[in-house]
Amino acid sequence: MVSVAMSQSGSQAASFFREVRHSRPVRLVRNDSGSPTHLAAEGTPSLPFWSTSARAHRAAKIWGYELRVESMPLDIRCEQVLPDAAQDGPAIGINWSGWRLVGWSFASPEVLHRLAATD
Repeated sequence: MVSVAMSQSGSQAASFFREVRHSRPVRLVRNDSGSPTHLAAEGTPSLPFWSTSARAHRAAKIWGYELRVESMPLDIRCEQVLPDAAQDGPAIGINWSGWRLVGWSFASPEVLHRLAATD
């Protein structure tokens, strides 16, 4: 069962990098207090992003807390959010899915590297 979840997470991560490079914006969920960080599977804080509006809307519905979906241009994410996250420490969650919203998280430099590799 773990291998199924891991392969699904890998597929979701691959989809994220492919879809974001094609469509440019990333999606996040937030409320009036800001974007929540959540614990990744390994127990570390993670700031999740999604590659499509539909994926982010599912996450907002599952988490609740009056979360709404917002888009962020990929350039802003790469130039501002990822460097800030690298300093502050949270990993970047990639297309978390399923009723428990699980998936892979990467350090900010790894996200930048993978985005560059999909060009």
